[in-house]
Amino acid sequence: MQHMNSLRNIDLNLLVVLDALLVERHVSRTALRLNMSQPAVSHALARLRALLDDPLLVRGGGGLSPTLRALELSKPLAEALAQIRTVLGPDGFEPSRTRHAFRLAMSDYGAEILLPTLLRDMARSAPGVDLAVTQLSREGMVAGVMDGDIDLGLGVFPHLPDQVHSEPLFNDDHACLVDRSTLPSGSRMMDLETYLARPHALVAVHGEASTEIDEALHAAGHARRVALVIPHWSVAPKLIAGTDLVLTVARNSLKSASRDRRLAVLPPPIPLPSIGFRQISHRRRQSDPALRWLREMIVRSASEAR
Repeated sequence: MQHMNSLRNIDLNLLVVLDALLVERHVSRTALRLNMSQPAVSHALARLRALLDDPLLVRGGGGLSPTLRALELSKPLAEALAQIRTVLGPDGFEPSRTRHAFRLAMSDYGAEILLPTLLRDMARSAPGVDLAVTQLSREGMVAGVMDGDIDLGLGVFPHLPDQVHSEPLFNDDHACLVDRSTLPSGSRMMDLETYLARPHALVAVHGEASTEIDEALHAAGHARRVALVIPHWSVAPKLIAGTDLVLTVARNSLKSASRDRRLAVLPPPIPLPSIGFRQISHRRRQSDPALRWLREMIVRSASEAR
């Protein structure tokens, strides 16, 4: 009953600030998200602390950490605000007139495909919206979405927790890149025995070891030797010429490499699963009008780019 009495004294604007603070866990990022000044966010947090008689967020780890009370409030508050936004409709975000910043995570492969079209579209329809793009591992993107450190993760996600929502953007196929001089003259194929006997290059952020390629090989009773792990899709093809390395990656990441006469793009010698590129976000933010707008922009950009 005491909590109910204290909540009666909190207006909706304060609850919006609290929800954003619990997602961002940073005053300046919250201010940017809500188009407020940092002093205004700090003042709102002070009022919330007084009204709820709890610190709510305390400094630590380079940002703000929620108290137990704040964690108890987080989910019901997000759900309540999502319902309110749904009732009021999508007019809570006007991209043509709003200053806003989004934090995305994707590889250079995803950035090369999506960002040129997305940025052109945003320049026309949302000149005040900014993007900050980082590169994280798959696990890092999922954790970032769960913790509120990033708004969207874009990549390939075979396994996701229930709290994460995902949307398909496009599919790609695997292809192998090798030095042409290491193949028999005129060959356009590589048999499985040769494929397994040669060293391999792997594109993986933070040295991730298991990939869909290796899972498919293991399922068929095979294994490959990964001699090089590198985090950059754009650099990897440039390292193949003059070596006996095999690079097995998304076919569309090899467009530039396919024009290099020293290199050959071949089909994999074993069936590999299609590469489903997706965007992920937290389920509690599905009714956030700003994030919904960005997700729709990215879906359109992916369609145009493909």
